[in-house]
Amino acid sequence: MITRSLRDYRRMLTWWSLGISAFIALYLTVYGSIQENPEVYGPAAVAKFPGPLRDLMGGMTDMVSGAGYLQTVVYQLFVPMLFIACATLLANRALAGPEETGTLELVVTLPVDRRRLVLDKWAALALSLLLVAVVTFVVAVSMSALMGTGVAFDRILAGHTGVLLLGLFSGTVALAVGAATGRRLVASAVVGVWAAAGYTVVTVGRSVDAIAWLKWVSPFHYYAEGRPLYDGLPVGDYLVLAGATAVLALTAVLAFDRRDVGV
Repeated sequence: MITRSLRDYRRMLTWWSLGISAFIALYLTVYGSIQENPEVYGPAAVAKFPGPLRDLMGGMTDMVSGAGYLQTVVYQLFVPMLFIACATLLANRALAGPEETGTLELVVTLPVDRRRLVLDKWAALALSLLLVAVVTFVVAVSMSALMGTGVAFDRILAGHTGVLLLGLFSGTVALAVGAATGRRLVASAVVGVWAAAGYTVVTVGRSVDAIAWLKWVSPFHYYAEGRPLYDGLPVGDYLVLAGATAVLALTAVLAFDRRDVGV
């Protein structure tokens, strides 16, 4: 089942890997011009940006240093959101999509253990995201070295590991919702709202006490607060993301095992 799922995903994975890699390469290509204009992009200049804008970009303080540029432009918002979108689409093709088209109903009539089916689909999701992460990580490391950002290999690895875990968490949310409801739209909506609200809480919430406490239920808090590009692998935060993902995978197994599948 895992091999078959990966084979079905191959075209999607190719395009997502190429698309995210192109995004990373494009934005790292312009780092040289950013570095040469500290009066426009340095800390003093960035401090003049409107406060809400700086909050939405993760409280950016510097775009001239390699770590500051990578964090603000690549790892703060755009690449994580692309991974979340990719993971959600893959998860929807695992259970909810086939159920809506009627093909899943045929599968569950076969002598296939439902729990094993969900776990295989989750494993295919994890392996697919790992493949995309490996390809895009190679591009990020290569372009970073080429453009002379000065960010160490292990720091980029730490940041990319966080992106992978964030994507896998979001994909598992979609898988669990799809397993419980059998509807792609519902699964996508839950992931979209959670991601958007979670990012807002972690960024804007820094200056809004009324919502600041909600950061503890935001996956972005555990993804970015450890500042992996600056301080290395935040083991504790990443373990929380991995643990929450495991709980959601178990939830998907239980939800699908107890539900009547139909169209």
